[in-house]
Amino acid sequence: MSGKFVLIGSGLAGGLLAAYLGRHGYEVELYERRSDPREGNIVGGRSINLALSTRGIYALEQLGIANEVLRHAIPMRGRMIHDKSGTLHFSSYDRDPNKFINSIGRAALNTTVIEAAQRYPNIRVHFNHRCTGIDLERAIAHLEISSTEAAVAATPKPGEGGSAGAPQKIVRAHGDAVIGVDGAFSAVRQSMQKTIPGFTYDESYLAHGYKELTIPPRADGSWQMEKNALHIWPRKSFMMIALPNPDGSFTCTLFWEFEGPRSFATTKTNDEIRRFFTEEFPDAVPLMPSLIDDFKTNPTGSLVTIRCEPWFFQDKVVLVGDAAHAVVPFYGQGMNAAFEDCIVLDECLAEFAQDRHRAFAQYFSRRKENTDALADLAIENFIEMRDKTASRVFRAKKKLDHLLEGLLPGRYLPLYAMVSFTRLPYSTAARRARFQDRVVFGSLIGAAALLLIAVLLVLFH
Repeated sequence: MSGKFVLIGSGLAGGLLAAYLGRHGYEVELYERRSDPREGNIVGGRSINLALSTRGIYALEQLGIANEVLRHAIPMRGRMIHDKSGTLHFSSYDRDPNKFINSIGRAALNTTVIEAAQRYPNIRVHFNHRCTGIDLERAIAHLEISSTEAAVAATPKPGEGGSAGAPQKIVRAHGDAVIGVDGAFSAVRQSMQKTIPGFTYDESYLAHGYKELTIPPRADGSWQMEKNALHIWPRKSFMMIALPNPDGSFTCTLFWEFEGPRSFATTKTNDEIRRFFTEEFPDAVPLMPSLIDDFKTNPTGSLVTIRCEPWFFQDKVVLVGDAAHAVVPFYGQGMNAAFEDCIVLDECLAEFAQDRHRAFAQYFSRRKENTDALADLAIENFIEMRDKTASRVFRAKKKLDHLLEGLLPGRYLPLYAMVSFTRLPYSTAARRARFQDRVVFGSLIGAAALLLIAVLLVLFH
């Protein structure tokens, strides 16, 4: 295939999409505002860990890099619930032990997808280039490059002579189309908002923020807790989670209200921080020697859901991943959904190779309903994780799910399994789960009614 794409954003989905396009012969210029992650410039304190599951693995398999990625991953076979007394309850994600999600560091995955893209000679990656806007009609991206990068670009080559002059700081990247893969606060989307009549955009924030903390490895490099689990400390209105890392550490994330009597706003001093954690997470505190420093140093992030439409402009511009549909992280599907976007866009470009406008429109049509469904599921799962996972009723419901899955193979699938361990469209999974719940709930009520009638007949016979 011929044609040139300018991709803005070389994060996880940007690198992956570049590789997909490159293998079809498209020319690709990939621009990223940050420096090369392979140089060790990943910033701590913000979303270090990712949960890789079936959808994401499938996308990586199409490029032959899934096994390479999974070498850096740690299987998480279920939730390890920590109650306030320190008692642990393990709840497996699936009745099949071979179905699990994978904890993986962002740096390792980002490096792998960028290197996969750079295996194609028709792909060029440019770091330290920040997009400042898009000319939608002409598919031109305006980019500002860092002073270091600009100085390198302006340095004369050996034998050229002359003065380098002032470093060039603005570049224009032109292609047949621009693809915005530049995250929740996308510069490409912002240009679309300003330019496209009737463009709709909504961003909504949870009342909770998040802060990342650390449980280091033991002196011998081993994990201080069960490594093959996602650890959760559910506390009704808030929670903490921990995901394992290959170096023996855990990346913890506290999800807590921004404001309120007990919140990020009211917990500032060392004593206040120590008292809160000792009261709420007593089993974790002895494992967190840098707790005070981590809490005071790491930023407090926001949790945003973004919905917009359309995701494309003519045959010139299209959005992928968080730029189109950012979701809160409580289903562990943000990256997996973005990878699935890459698959669907790749399929549409192949199906409508001579009509890129139609390809973009079909991609939007096939994905919009599903990413909206995922946004709702992610918020619902936050409530489940923080409020319900500690209850006996919740654990009983999970056991019932696994029992029914075994009794009705292929006919009954728990919602979590459909989302994490299949490639069913998110909207289909949500509808099917609601139907299953109605049937099961109705059957349980019916069975209880029959049992009550039987008891009454015996008593009044």
